[in-house]
Amino acid sequence: MQAKKRYILVFVSCAFLAYCYFGGYRLKLTPHRPRRAQHESAKDGGVQPYAQLPSFISSAQRQPLSNESNAAVVIQSKHKSVGAASAAATAAGSCRMDTCFDFTKCYEQFLVYVYPPEPLNSLGAAPPSSANYQKILTAIQESRYHTSDPAAACLFVLGIDTLDRDSLSEDYVRNVPSRLARLPHWNNGRNHIIFNLYSGTWPDYAEHSLGFDAGEAILAKASMSVLQMRHGFDVSIPLFHKQFPLRAGATGSVQSNNFPANKKYLLAFKGKRYVHGIGSETRNSLFHLHNGRDMVMVTTCRHGKSWRELQDNRCDEDNREYDRYDYETLLQNSTFCLVPRGRRLGSFRFLEALQAGCIPVLLSNAWVLPFESKIDWKQAAIWADERLLLQVPDIVRSISAERIFALRQQTQVLWERYFGSIEKIVFTTLEIIRERLPDYPERSSLVWNSAPGALLTLPTFADSSRFMPFLLNALGVEPRHNYTAVIYVQIGAALGPNAALYKLVKTITKSQFVDRILILWAADRPLPLKKRWPPTNHIPLHVIALAGSTRSLNGPTGQTGPEVRPSISQRFLPYDEIQTDAVLSLDEDAILNTDELDFAYTVWRDFPERIVGYPARAHFWDDSKNAWGYTSKWTNYYSIVLTGAAFYHRYYNYLYTNWLSLLLLKTVQQSSNCEDILMNLLVSHVTRKPPIKVTQRKGYKDRETARSPWNDPDHFIQRQSCLNTFAAVFGYMPLIRSNLRMDPMLYRDPVSNLRKKYRQIELVGS
Repeated sequence: MQAKKRYILVFVSCAFLAYCYFGGYRLKLTPHRPRRAQHESAKDGGVQPYAQLPSFISSAQRQPLSNESNAAVVIQSKHKSVGAASAAATAAGSCRMDTCFDFTKCYEQFLVYVYPPEPLNSLGAAPPSSANYQKILTAIQESRYHTSDPAAACLFVLGIDTLDRDSLSEDYVRNVPSRLARLPHWNNGRNHIIFNLYSGTWPDYAEHSLGFDAGEAILAKASMSVLQMRHGFDVSIPLFHKQFPLRAGATGSVQSNNFPANKKYLLAFKGKRYVHGIGSETRNSLFHLHNGRDMVMVTTCRHGKSWRELQDNRCDEDNREYDRYDYETLLQNSTFCLVPRGRRLGSFRFLEALQAGCIPVLLSNAWVLPFESKIDWKQAAIWADERLLLQVPDIVRSISAERIFALRQQTQVLWERYFGSIEKIVFTTLEIIRERLPDYPERSSLVWNSAPGALLTLPTFADSSRFMPFLLNALGVEPRHNYTAVIYVQIGAALGPNAALYKLVKTITKSQFVDRILILWAADRPLPLKKRWPPTNHIPLHVIALAGSTRSLNGPTGQTGPEVRPSISQRFLPYDEIQTDAVLSLDEDAILNTDELDFAYTVWRDFPERIVGYPARAHFWDDSKNAWGYTSKWTNYYSIVLTGAAFYHRYYNYLYTNWLSLLLLKTVQQSSNCEDILMNLLVSHVTRKPPIKVTQRKGYKDRETARSPWNDPDHFIQRQSCLNTFAAVFGYMPLIRSNLRMDPMLYRDPVSNLRKKYRQIELVGS
């Protein structure tokens, strides 16, 4: 009996030792398996759950590879480029921001240096570069991130096109390793960012196969998987096509007044079908879901040079069904859009579905969604498992109408704020990296996942979201009481009791809501003596001389630098003297009484994210000139409220000075005009809402009929030119028309609730 127990104990011990040895050996080889093996593992359910994946490789794994590990790398390396890339991925696999990034370069400013183009070769030809990569470089070079001084740069962007690393592609750039070696600041990729859309090639499309050693560079890459991404270091970006716009581009397809929860088709997909190879299993099975009624799943074999030789017996039927449906019609008439993986994990269908307001249903196991560290995709997309395809219909049918409505709304927010153009994709990538810096404030999930988004919410403005105008209503917070009146003086007429400026200051001091008065003196005349100003009682009066000022228009707040002349944009600088949320912007000759000021402020408190004021203007499309026009005629609509007599939130001063493109500010400075139009475009771009006009007295109309620069034809020509320049730089026309007018006779009386019955009174559209 004792001998039997000893035999059992010996057997169990041997079995345990064998399990530890062979199990540990297998686990050691797992990170170095070929990409094909990883793909098969994903199909067979071998992908680790998100929660079990390490955020980075431990220090022990940074040691030189063992013989077994080297053997695994050699097995997977059928081509030299694949082997080199795999070794690079292993060497840099442990990269984190604190190990592979030099923060000391970023303490002063967050600036990006773009390497200049490579010199012409012996044949006089420039190195190849795709249109999309040129758009990425242009977006950076024309932005506030850009610097031409590498010593001042925090990040470096290659002048070498790395978007398409498929060696069979016409956009494939060769000899990248030798080109990287010639870069003066390469330093094994530290503080560099590499943009990539495609990696690997036929037949395995290995994700890590870039064809060069990226070293310690941050990868901003499409189609990244949870196994290859260095979380907290790399950035997953979306796959976009060659015609993708540089700026703004098309807005979301969903209109606020046409937003049904359910459409003609519940679920739809139209695209290529791969009869063999990676990605074929999912798309070859989609015909099981097609019923031609509420589910349309149509695919075609007609792609590639040898599709006829490789077609199967279902291709002819699939091709006929495929031709019955128009892709754009499917997008616009479907509630859910299937987004299956292609040869790689990402797909063009993802962005196309977002733009159309069609809720993406993702069929791409282990894909790291774009900007996943900041964007809460549960609010805009649905996940399904490639291995459980037949469960997809039940999943989408189980979603309530309320959640469908919320999901569709969020697709539009994300599309318009982060994905509508290459510029937005690049800027979002840079801001994600910027938030990793130790001294830069991190924006909350609420900011990232709600309008107007993180790109328009500068955390350096304030340490709390309650100071942002567009979040006040969402947080249920009212703006702080009272306002600061800012009077811009450009003419500087003699100051006396009968002068317009004298009367205006006197009128403001009688307001029950004024906190202080700030005079911006930009006139050539010397400042009036203190005794010539009207008595302001307890209201503080500050006078700032702008002529010869050393404030720099092109620098952040607080910097100094010489200016050639005072810029009219200085009226929108974020002055320290402005401590209230509300700013009342006035021209020196504004004709308003105290009641008009107080009423406009009361309206603004209900709409703190908008411009609220008196004189209104409108834009229109001029077919004869194929350009935007500008008019001051009294029409039934308006899209601009001039800042010569208007309230707005002080945050827009900060955005105007620190966020707007320098091209826009240069246009204003050169013309000494149009700053009020630019402020309106900025606020409409942020809010996607029109300004609000309040009822005014006849005084403004009488004033416009008198001799005034407002009636000068050259003045209007210049403003029309500004308007078209601004729209070109924004990439679209942000201004929105409105018919709404707030009248003090009915405002806040019960009868004003009748307005809720007439929701079309504010027309949404340009």
